[in-house]
Amino acid sequence: MKKEQQIAEGILLHVGGKENLRRIAHCMTRIRLDLKDHSIPDLAAIKAVEGVMGVIEDETLQIVVGPGTVNKVAAEMSRITGLQVGEEAEPEPDQLTLEEKGALKKENLKRKNNTPFKNLLRKIGNIFIPLIPGIVASGIINGAANFMSNAHIGVGTTWMQILLLIGGGVFTYLGILVGWNTAKEFGGTPVLGAIAGILLFNPGLANIHVYGHALIPGRGGLFGVIFAAWLMTVLEKQIRKIMPNTVDIIFTPLITVLIVGILSIYVVQPVFGVIADGITNGVKGILDVGGPLAGALLAGFFLPLVMLGLHQGLTPIHMQFISTYGNTPLLPVLAMAGGGQVGAALAIFVKTKNKKLKNIIKGGLPAGLLGIGEPLLYGVTVPLGRPFITACIGAAFGGAFQAALKTASTAIGVSGLSLTPLIAHNQYVVYLIGLVIAYVFGFLFTYFFGFKEEMADNIR
Repeated sequence: MKKEQQIAEGILLHVGGKENLRRIAHCMTRIRLDLKDHSIPDLAAIKAVEGVMGVIEDETLQIVVGPGTVNKVAAEMSRITGLQVGEEAEPEPDQLTLEEKGALKKENLKRKNNTPFKNLLRKIGNIFIPLIPGIVASGIINGAANFMSNAHIGVGTTWMQILLLIGGGVFTYLGILVGWNTAKEFGGTPVLGAIAGILLFNPGLANIHVYGHALIPGRGGLFGVIFAAWLMTVLEKQIRKIMPNTVDIIFTPLITVLIVGILSIYVVQPVFGVIADGITNGVKGILDVGGPLAGALLAGFFLPLVMLGLHQGLTPIHMQFISTYGNTPLLPVLAMAGGGQVGAALAIFVKTKNKKLKNIIKGGLPAGLLGIGEPLLYGVTVPLGRPFITACIGAAFGGAFQAALKTASTAIGVSGLSLTPLIAHNQYVVYLIGLVIAYVFGFLFTYFFGFKEEMADNIR
């Protein structure tokens, strides 16, 4: 069942069904229902429907579901009830709830940033997001096993070898999973994308000499896999247009794999090897030369990427670092963005007298501490405006510290406290100190410069 259908059915269930409706309308963020009997709706139950941001009682019952979603929910309600959907004028800016302000800013930014490059970054994010649970689990197991090895516990034993096998398995064959998801994301046959990953990471490449040099298995990394899997998808679609249906199942994949396989060996692997090396060496050089200043800039400007949903596009860079150096120094620096936001939210919580705002922060803080920043981002700092900037400043201080101490992560995962087990070289305390620095400076800048009580006047 689609999300919009679930929201529509949940709302109808708790307003008394179609029998209690006179009219369905919507503005940019709210479903507006003209009811026959206003005593029937269960407002608490409506608020509890997943996807509902708030409920406003007026002459019409107004249910906040956010831009981009509201018209789809209204259409579903119309389909279920048979009532036509009307449109109404937007509420005045001072009548918007905090959640609506955040949702509107997010939607406006999404439309403004709907460029081919940013859409590509979102596509890359969609390729990697389904893999993150496995990467996190394997990374923790791998990190724990290496920690014990460094402490001379269980070295050479069977159980230690098993742990290292389990922890390292996903990284050994990650190219196959990335190829599969790439083909799926671009509308191709997933197994052909997986073959692209197999080709570029196959140990047999070491026996092949091209342009006078032996190929290196895995060179070009996940960037090369994504491109080769995309190429599989494009070529497969073009061949299918001209291939008779009777032989499509045989010749379309056969021709696709042969052509892209040869191109992968002679073009993709060498070219993307240079590109991947250039990116990782470039970012590493920036951190090595720029040190704390580079860390501050990277962490300070990371929250806007999160706000636009583009941060997952950096995942191949992290993975290339891990493949090349065994860890990524970029992730702990960028993780400070969430720390600055937590500090900013805590400052607002301490300073404000607005109970609604306090409740929003209380709901978002646990997730924020564990590295999931969206509830605080879209529920608090972005709608209020200035606290978003002070959160970025707090993040910059934490990022400078992490860069100065050269902390790194052995795997990718969510940030915040949850990243601690993945920190390389047993620098767990160093990482946590940097996180506290981001909390403290995010708090101080927001408390003294980022928030005034009148900002919360329209929060109901």
